[in-house]
This record gives sequence, C-alpha cells and structure tokens, in this order.
Amino acid sequence: MARKAHAILDAARNAAEDRRPTLSGASSKDRVLSNIHEAELILLQLAPDHEVRWRGPVVLAQGVQHLGEDDPRLKVLSEHLRNNNNVLGNEFRELAVNVLHAANHVEESEIARVRSFRNVVLYSFLAMSVIATLLVLSGYLHPDGVPSLLCFEPPAPTPGDPLATELVCPAGGSADGDDGLLVGSLGMCAAAMAGAVSIRHMQGTLTPYMVPLSLLALRLPVGVLSALLGLILIHGKFIPGLSALDTQAQIAAWAVALGIAQEALTRMIDRQGNAVMENVRGSWRSFDSPPPRPEDVPRAEAPVPSLPSSGRRPWPFRNRS
Repeated sequence: MARKAHAILDAARNAAEDRRPTLSGASSKDRVLSNIHEAELILLQLAPDHEVRWRGPVVLAQGVQHLGEDDPRLKVLSEHLRNNNNVLGNEFRELAVNVLHAANHVEESEIARVRSFRNVVLYSFLAMSVIATLLVLSGYLHPDGVPSLLCFEPPAPTPGDPLATELVCPAGGSADGDDGLLVGSLGMCAAAMAGAVSIRHMQGTLTPYMVPLSLLALRLPVGVLSALLGLILIHGKFIPGLSALDTQAQIAAWAVALGIAQEALTRMIDRQGNAVMENVRGSWRSFDSPPPRPEDVPRAEAPVPSLPSSGRRPWPFRNRS
C-alpha cells in the first residue's frame, strides 16, 4: 500500500507538471485531484493510531460538506465522535475511510458536472459559429438567398406610379453578401456589449474550467443569428404591424436591437451555469443548515380532558342503542 501511495503521488506530480496544451489544463488538474484523493485514503489506512485519533473531525467535516448530514455513515461516525470526545477510535478507522472515499467521489462528480456543462457550452458555441458563418458566406455565393430576405421594399410613390416601391438593403444598393456581413457584425457587436454589461452578474469559479468565459463567448454567434433571423422574420411579416423598414438606419437599428435581445436566451443559460458551479462544494463554502430533526421540533401539549364527577370518561359519541 505504501508503494502504491508513492506511485499515486508520482502520478499526481507528473500531472501537475504536465505542460501540454490542453483545454484550460483541466484534464491534468482532474488527474491531480483524483490521485491525491486516493493517496489520502491510503494514508488514513496506514497511519498509526495516535495520528488517526484526531482525523475524525476532519473526515466528518469533509463528509458533511459533500454527503449531507442524512448519510447513515455520517450519523454513526458523528455519534462515535460525540461520545468519544472527538477522538476517532481504531475500530472506526474503516468507517472513516469509507466516509472519506464517498465524500471524495461526490466532490469529483460535482466537478465533472461543471466540466460536462462547459463542454456543452463550447460545443454549442462552435456549432452556432459554423452556422452563422455559413449563413453569411452563403450571401456571397447566392445573393438571392439570405441577402434578399434582409432587404425591404417600402412604398415610394411617384406622380407617374403611385404604387412604386424602392429596394432598401442594409449595405445599400442591391442585395449581396455584404448585407449579411453587416447585419451579422452589428448583431455580434451588440451581443458583445450586452455580455460586457452582464459580467457584473456573473460569479467566478475556483474550478479549472472557464465556464463564465465560455458563456460570454456563446453570446457572439447567438447575437449574429438573432440579428439575421430576426430581420428575416420581419421581412416575412411575422411580427404584426411591422412589415417594411424604410431606411438603412432602421435596418441597422433593428439588427442592434435583435443582437441585444439574445440576452433573454443566454441569461437563462447563465442561471443554469451558476447553479452548476454552486453545486461544487469545497472548504470555501459554508455548511448548509440541515433541516430540523423531528425530535427537535417542539410539540404543543395536548389538553387533558377533565373527568366528570363520577370518575368515568365521557363517551365521544352518542349511544344509539
């Protein structure tokens, strides 16, 4: 077991010194954490009795932080420490090892959820970036496609033709790929500005995953798609009362507004990200207040009914015989 502990610590040291370019260095840090946890378990098993005596409160705190006070193993360990002046007896060493192992496993699972959420956000960012890029590039290959849906034909009557209209495009002139590029750029800039404002509501994280930065990056392709798809909806008269935009300035203004409107969607993703990061419990977090136990809740004393003068209790219902 001692040789195994040395091998595990060597693996943790190699992972900590790993300088290969990985995504934020998270994978190497995960290996460091898991190896250190395994070494702690072996150390708790091999430590002499006089060193294990005072490890009980540490293991109990770790268990409460990640397992909760309702765990049956924690209840047994807590009762033993309470009756033994916080001294961990050798007969409860195996129980302490099991509690520490379970707490470490839960901690690694909590961090794994953050890693999974970060990966989902990054994959969404890549997918939406590809889709937005293809939409913009398609305008240069097929001007009659997306660019034509970003142009409007407001009425421009003349004395000779009262029903005449004119073509108004975001970049001016006829519909071409520059229209999609301009609308997408305005939507992305507006999304970046909204993201900069939302930083004040974001919380940092001590995990090795850049979840807040990933959420900020996701806003950029979402802003591009919001501006492009929003103007297409306006062009298709999807919004009642808003069918045609008269000038290039109005089209640009709507592109900016639609880029900012993506904040309604990404704000919900931010809340989910904060919930996932808050689920990671560590020494920097306070213990959650446990619910009151049934025996701790004061109960009202039920009134004792007075006996009649005959010494017999009154019958609760009428005798129908």
